[in-house]
Amino acid sequence: ARPARFHRVTAGSRSCGRAAGRRRGVPGGGGCGADMALSLGEGGGGSRLRRQLESGGFAAGEYVKQLSQQSDGDRDLQEHRQRIQALSEETAQSLKRNVYQNYRQFIETAREISYLESEMYQLSHILTEQKGIMEAVTQALLLQADRDDPALGARRAAAADPFLPLSAKDAAASEEGRQRTLTTLLEKVEGCRDLLPESPGKYLVYNGDLVEYDADHMAQIQRVHAFLMNDCLLVATALPNRRGAYRYDALYPLDGLAVVNVKDNPPMKDMFKLLMFPESRIFQAENAKIKKEWLEVLEETKRNRALSEKRRLEQEALPRPAPAPPESTNPFDEEEDEEEEDEPSAEEEVVDLSLEWIQELPEDLDVCIAQRDFEGAVDLLDKLNEYLADKPVSQPVKELRAKVDERVRQLTDVLVFELSPDRSLRGGPRATRRAVSQLIRLGQSTKACELFLKNRAAAVQTAIRQLRIEGATLLYIHKLCHVFFTSLLETAREFETDFAGNNGCYSAFVVWARSSMRMFVDAFSKQVFDSKESLSTAAECVKVAKEHCKQLSEIGLDLTFIIHALLVKDIKGALQSYKDIIIEATKHRNSEEMWRRMNLMTPEALGKLREEMRSCGVGNFDQYTGDDCWVNLSYTVVAFTKQTMAFLEEALKLYFPELHMVLLESLVEIILVAVQHVDYSLRCEQDPEKKAFIRQNASFLYETVLPVVEKRFEEGVGKPAKQLQDLRNASRLMRVNPESTTSVV
Repeated sequence: ARPARFHRVTAGSRSCGRAAGRRRGVPGGGGCGADMALSLGEGGGGSRLRRQLESGGFAAGEYVKQLSQQSDGDRDLQEHRQRIQALSEETAQSLKRNVYQNYRQFIETAREISYLESEMYQLSHILTEQKGIMEAVTQALLLQADRDDPALGARRAAAADPFLPLSAKDAAASEEGRQRTLTTLLEKVEGCRDLLPESPGKYLVYNGDLVEYDADHMAQIQRVHAFLMNDCLLVATALPNRRGAYRYDALYPLDGLAVVNVKDNPPMKDMFKLLMFPESRIFQAENAKIKKEWLEVLEETKRNRALSEKRRLEQEALPRPAPAPPESTNPFDEEEDEEEEDEPSAEEEVVDLSLEWIQELPEDLDVCIAQRDFEGAVDLLDKLNEYLADKPVSQPVKELRAKVDERVRQLTDVLVFELSPDRSLRGGPRATRRAVSQLIRLGQSTKACELFLKNRAAAVQTAIRQLRIEGATLLYIHKLCHVFFTSLLETAREFETDFAGNNGCYSAFVVWARSSMRMFVDAFSKQVFDSKESLSTAAECVKVAKEHCKQLSEIGLDLTFIIHALLVKDIKGALQSYKDIIIEATKHRNSEEMWRRMNLMTPEALGKLREEMRSCGVGNFDQYTGDDCWVNLSYTVVAFTKQTMAFLEEALKLYFPELHMVLLESLVEIILVAVQHVDYSLRCEQDPEKKAFIRQNASFLYETVLPVVEKRFEEGVGKPAKQLQDLRNASRLMRVNPESTTSVV
């Protein structure tokens, strides 16, 4: 609805509009020119423009034509366009606010309607049962009266069945007449001869034309003809070119059929619904009387079917006399017979299946499944299993088991669908608890475990895909780790709650956790390593992932070794790539080396360098500083020291045992480049002063830098490195021919 303020136009503005219209020659002041003039003015323009645009006879072409004729230029048209655009945005915002305000009420109303529909269905079911009980009592009284007066009973039977066709009314007492009528009618239905086996007890109860409607959109689908028999309902569609001929459409046993009255809602009226799990169909009768007849005859036929089935089970449950065995001339048979007489026979125990809750169990299971009362359905199954636990397996028990097993399969299919990834993944792991717990109670713990883990895998994958890739890699990794490991932790806790008594399922969870970790590492590596981030950024990201992974230790799940195994290839590549960068930079500086002292020019720069070297672990750097701002070291050696220590610090953040040799070999290669260059320069340099300066730099490398590298490596790894000790203890790492003037580096 439009906001109310759009309709508030003062009387003064209306009169002004009419006056302006008369001045411009527009009849009634309602023309586009008058409205345009006011809308472009300062006072009351927005209100006037709103009313003009909302009017029913608004003509856009005429309005634009008059506007372009009366405007002074581009500026007026642009201002008017902006004014219309502002009104449009204001209207859209107002509508959005109204929708948001009523959204919660819509949800609550829909929920209440759903609850009310369920209660009304239950109430209808209760009323139907009450009606059935009253009719059963009436039928029992009539049967008693028929026994007292057989002639009166025959006359009543011929006149009391209004639902039979006229040909069958004349032969109400004749079973042969009923079957003949059924055969005659079914000859008109194509394709049903093989589906309806001839049985002596099958006969036609009622038939008639109906119109089928779509259950969702209430659109007419087709015209059908329904044949109600004493044990099933046949639905056939009319053939277009053959009058009175039909084609088979569907056949529904009465045991699994539920009839629901549909309340009249003009023009949709005279309808009723047939529920056959897992589908439902809506039919419309010709008038209210025929609809009432269909509802009554369906309920009565179902009730008669249930009573006849009950009587059959009672008769089968009665003990039958065992046939007399033939006389035997074997004298040892007498002793065996005496022993068998002492043991009670299992066939002597009769299973009582005439209890009311057992007779109604299949229908109650259908109702529970239709109403999504999974707990109630499983409770009924547990009650039946408990009742039959110590009973012998007789033929009636097998038939009952067959009916119940069919409902169990239907219930299992519904629960499996509830856990399928195609369903909504919102609500977290707890949303699956209801279906999982009922599957476990049905003895389907393995299937429940598999479906639960598939559902959670799809949920985790969806959550990762929905993450926005931010500009800062570290920020994205923080969000990725929080989403993934929080979901993994919640899944683990829910799994422990649902499968507490099924220890065999925990191995499946570990396998699932490994596959989920692989999915996480793929997203992690794509963002961190494939994008060629710096080693420091990669180290911080891996550190964040390790810290989140440790949270799983709260529930006794340690996946650190899995994340190490999945990341080792990418980390090796990052270390080797950064090592190559350092070696290339060092070689480039070595090629331009002049072996001169550093002059930092200002005390501040010298203090900053001292602080940097102290953070690298070089505590005696002051002995290498001279007067003023001079440093008695080469720029190449100082830069190499800072770059090597930075590489070591970042690499130690990435360290785990599988990377030990990779890190150690990278350090040795980097150090060899600097040491070989110093050794070569020392042997080739002829100037005594420069030679002494080179020796001082070599002493700094061997006596200060290498011990610091060795110590820091041992602190980070937990054990000393023999290769670094050999580098420090050797006087020369590579001997060079004294007569040679070429470097081997």
